[in-house]
Amino acid sequence: MSLAIEVRNLHKSFGENRAVQGVSFDVEQGEILSLLGPNGAGKTTTISMLSCLLRPDVGDALVMGHSIRTDAMGVKSVLGVVPQEIALYEDLSARENLTFWGKMYGLRGTVLKSRVKEVLDVIGLTDRANDRVGKYSGGMKRRVNIGVALLHKPKVIYMDEPTVGIDPQSRRSILDSVVALKNQGMTVLYTTHYMEESQELSDHIAIMDHGKLIARGTHDELVKLVGQQTRIDLSVSAEPQRISDVWRTIDGVERVTVEEEQITALVDDSNRVLPRLFDAAAHLSTRITSVNIREPNLEAVFLHLTGRALRD
Repeated sequence: MSLAIEVRNLHKSFGENRAVQGVSFDVEQGEILSLLGPNGAGKTTTISMLSCLLRPDVGDALVMGHSIRTDAMGVKSVLGVVPQEIALYEDLSARENLTFWGKMYGLRGTVLKSRVKEVLDVIGLTDRANDRVGKYSGGMKRRVNIGVALLHKPKVIYMDEPTVGIDPQSRRSILDSVVALKNQGMTVLYTTHYMEESQELSDHIAIMDHGKLIARGTHDELVKLVGQQTRIDLSVSAEPQRISDVWRTIDGVERVTVEEEQITALVDDSNRVLPRLFDAAAHLSTRITSVNIREPNLEAVFLHLTGRALRD
């Protein structure tokens, strides 16, 4: 299959902040690739370079054969972008917003009217098309944001954390829309810090942290990196650092991290190791107040690769 996106050795710094450091990956036509990582990992900076909004310090990328360095107009002609921030006029209706942005893409007359109608149907807002966007919920606004990116029938679409801060029903609608776009043959580059989204949507997942791409593969391929290790989150009543130091010495505990009162352990056999964790805590006169066990998943992969948990 042909490549829709080819990223080669992208670097971008802002003063002393090295936001993106040598990122390279490919996305095949018609697939969904998720860039998974915490806030500050470099995902949005990468998307901004691939959208020709930021010029890379080093490196290049091709979007449907168009270079982000030498052919920005070619890139934009095949690309739709859904930014993190809502880019709509709240005093206008959804239909009026789509019409305005359609004209910015060069659409006119019956073609524009037809595309606005089609997009309203895709985003499920035909019955609210004439309502002022300022009256919409956050999830509805994000759906219009997606609609704007679809007006000119792009071959590739970037979606930068499109479900942040919205209700579960709207989130479900957006995720279903992403799958529908793929089924129509569109290539989707999707950034998120929600592990379950990348797991559900993606053909391939690329994990970013501190500006670097640290792993890429299918969900199953990435999970194999940690074998059968299980993640256990434990909240303790006191002295989490002292407890974590002891837990690191227990056979079967592969890695331990601490964040405030919560300790996260990566273990090879939760049935065998968990009683030992309780015994050690009791010996130190500390009470475990909650336990959450997660079988091998992307969270465990991130913990394994970086030494810290990816909080979703």
